[in-house]
Formats: sequence, C-alpha cells, structure tokens
Amino acid sequence: MTVARLDCLIVGGGPAGLMAAIYLARFRRSVCVVDTGASRAALIPRSHNVPGFVHGLSGAELIERMSAQLDELSVTRVEAEVTALRRHDHGFEASWNGDAHAAATVILASGIVDTHPPFAEWREAVADGLLRYCPVCDAFEATGHRIGVIGPLHLAASKALFLRAYSRDVTLLATGPDDDQGAASELLDAGVEVVFAPDLHLRRSGEGIEAVFADGRTMQFDMVYPAMGAEVRSQLAVSLGAKHVGEGYLKVDDHQRTSIHGLYGIGDVVTDLHQISVAFGHAAVAACNIHHSLPRRLA
Repeated sequence: MTVARLDCLIVGGGPAGLMAAIYLARFRRSVCVVDTGASRAALIPRSHNVPGFVHGLSGAELIERMSAQLDELSVTRVEAEVTALRRHDHGFEASWNGDAHAAATVILASGIVDTHPPFAEWREAVADGLLRYCPVCDAFEATGHRIGVIGPLHLAASKALFLRAYSRDVTLLATGPDDDQGAASELLDAGVEVVFAPDLHLRRSGEGIEAVFADGRTMQFDMVYPAMGAEVRSQLAVSLGAKHVGEGYLKVDDHQRTSIHGLYGIGDVVTDLHQISVAFGHAAVAACNIHHSLPRRLA
C-alpha cells in the first residue's frame, strides 16, 4: 500500500468524476482520478444541454476542458482500471496496475455501458448523430425527422412515447415478444407504429439508417434511438455490500452517500437520468460533504 493516503479516490473520469475532482482540489484535498479512458460522455457528438454553450459542444471537448482545469490544479490522473476495492481501518484500499492505494473516501463515478443494437458501424453512426442514446439530450434536434426506436417493448415504449412529442413519424422496432398490452395500447393511441422484429440488424444507408429484417424487408430512418438497457458499473460498491436496485444503480442519500460509510456514488451509476447537469450536481454535493467529513485542513 502507498504510504500517503488520499483524501479521496475518484473512480471514473467522465463529467461527474472530473467535476468532483475540481471541487475537492479547490478545497485543497489530495485527490486522484483513476479512469479507463472509455467515458460514455466522450461519444457525444454535440450536446446542447450544457449551460453557456449556445451552439453546443462535444463530449470530448467538455472532457478536454475539464481535464485542463485539473492540470492547472495539479490533480493526479491515472489511466487504469480499479480492479478491487476493500474496506480498511482508515478508509479504503483500492488496487490498480498491481498496486494497492489507500484513500479515506471513495467516489464511484464509473457510469454505465450501453447495450448496442446489431450494427457494425455503431460508433461512426453515433459520431454522425444517426444513432442516439439520449432523447432527453437531443430530441429537440430530431424534430420532424423519421425516428426509429429499437429494443424490447418494456424498455423502448417510454422512449418512443417521449419522442412522439417531436415527430409524427416514430416507429418502435421491438426486438422480442412482450406481454405488456398496456404499453402496446398506449403506443397505438399515440400513433407510434410497433414492428416486432427480433432478428433485424441496422446499417448505414445514404444519410440515414436502414433497418434490415430477417425476411429481407427494410425500413428507412433519419436516426435511430436504441433502448436496449445498459450495464451499470457498480460492481466495486456491490462487492462491499452497498445497497442497490435490481438494475445495479446504487442507492444513495441526499449527500450522495451509499450504504457503505465513506463511499459515494455520483452520475449515471446512481440514476437512469443520464444528464451532464445531473452529474455536475451530484459531484458538487458529494465533494462538499466529503470535505466537511474529513479532518479540518489548516493553512
């Protein structure tokens, strides 16, 4: 174990983790950000929900700007995967790159990994704004377009209904049978076409996306929103016995504290409202609580 104990270890270098690090560094706390370099936010081609950026900015640019702030504050950042987290007499012991590191507190800002549809070029389609994962973020820019929503009915119905407020042409491509007659009826009433297609795949077609069915039929869309679930990266907390819901999202209190003393959860790992502004708020709340919970630091 390293001799020097961190005031806080932050696992995850997306908007939530970087914001928490900025706050804690400005509180003159010793902090380290450990991240694998695969932030979900880095895939955002352009976000219009970040205040102050009239014409929007990309997720990669946001992370670059926040990283520059951390450089100015001399915050240590490590590209690695935290492979284990254990309770310790004076906080926690985390392992990465074969070494153990001590921290008084830990913030999990590890986020989620989306389940992608059968689409070989999904990453390029995301970059071009054809494949989109967050209608709360960008449905406004989808106004009036031909929209496809793909996923199991119980996951995709709410997303399709949300998008129906922006376009008259919304089709739900249901990837499996579902007995939720209530959802099917609500979709019908809202004018959302439901097509059951368990074996379809997607491909680029001109300036849009084409859904290809097993029997050779195709449907054209300007953009497609997957609603196929996600893996919540909460395993480190769950391994310590932290309370969580069935999907894996961590249960936290009003101060972003998990059920494990000294362990905090922020951003997508605790909520399915995957918003940068929410991540920022979580980070500020957690960082302030951590600062006040630690021994007073005197100049």
